[in-house]
Amino acid sequence: MKRLSFINKIIYFINILFALVLLLSFILPFLPPKAFSFLSVLNLGVSLLIIVNIIFALYWGIRLKRQFFLSFAILFLGYIWFGSLYKFASAKRVESPNNIKVMNYNVRLFNLYNWIKEDNVEEKIEGFLRTESPDILSVQEYHPHKNIDLSFFEYKFEKLSGKKTKYGQAIFSRFPIINSGSIEFPDTGNNAIYADVVRANDTFRIYNIHLESLRIRADVKHLKNEDSERLIKRVGNTFKMQQFQAELFLMHKDQCKYKTVVCGDFNNTAFSYVYRKIKGEDLQDAYAIAGSGFGRTHEFEFFPMRIDFVLADKDFNVNGFKSYNTHYSDHFPIMATVAPKE
Repeated sequence: MKRLSFINKIIYFINILFALVLLLSFILPFLPPKAFSFLSVLNLGVSLLIIVNIIFALYWGIRLKRQFFLSFAILFLGYIWFGSLYKFASAKRVESPNNIKVMNYNVRLFNLYNWIKEDNVEEKIEGFLRTESPDILSVQEYHPHKNIDLSFFEYKFEKLSGKKTKYGQAIFSRFPIINSGSIEFPDTGNNAIYADVVRANDTFRIYNIHLESLRIRADVKHLKNEDSERLIKRVGNTFKMQQFQAELFLMHKDQCKYKTVVCGDFNNTAFSYVYRKIKGEDLQDAYAIAGSGFGRTHEFEFFPMRIDFVLADKDFNVNGFKSYNTHYSDHFPIMATVAPKE
């Protein structure tokens, strides 16, 4: 520190603060939001904290200063625990006759209220789905739009609510659905649904989870007008609800006798408590195994957000993963290719 200029001492002090907050955020996935709701809000900023610490490490590294090791050490620790924020390796692709393409997509009611100022967005979503041709489609914020025809999927299970506008979740399949149902989350329009799908002589379960929404508009102007204290309190309460919903889901999943694929909009990141609990030891994150790049799934102005997931249990091989830049919703679709192990 003595050899640093006055400006660099200030920069290093700021570096220490960001490094310590990032280190704290690595502990949060192990702390239940019901007990630490205020701290759990940091989950949403982990991506930004990682990027800032990378910038600090580069700054000191270029100057050949030993202060480089502060951010580097914490980033390395985070990599060991959680993996990389960005995957530099090319996406994995393995061709197999047993491959099953599973897509997850929050379609935001097929743009029913014209959030995206573009004509025929719902028809463009339909065209996109026809072109990509997933075998299984898991949809959040589904609405039976009059201009949408998804009959190219032979089988469907949907769970809708609402009086004037019907909305909810749906699972579409090219394979027969022999059983289906809903896991009700109290005091909310969000829930989880499931469908047992038969392919050849094999049966597996698809879960579609939509955890409690944050209700944050991801634009600078809106966030500037938000009262920060109320915003943090609201997000903390949302994370408490997410924890309860994840616990309900896990109790249901523990009773399942089939191999499973869990899809959904978790409204939280891979650095969160609910992601860690849902993924557990028996599920594989398809992006982490076969994806590339940031894998972002939500339109957020400040940094890439990955809050939508496809998780397959270890009875599946993950043979591919793709995230799309298709901008027909505030979410981006993702598709995993999985194959049951022989």
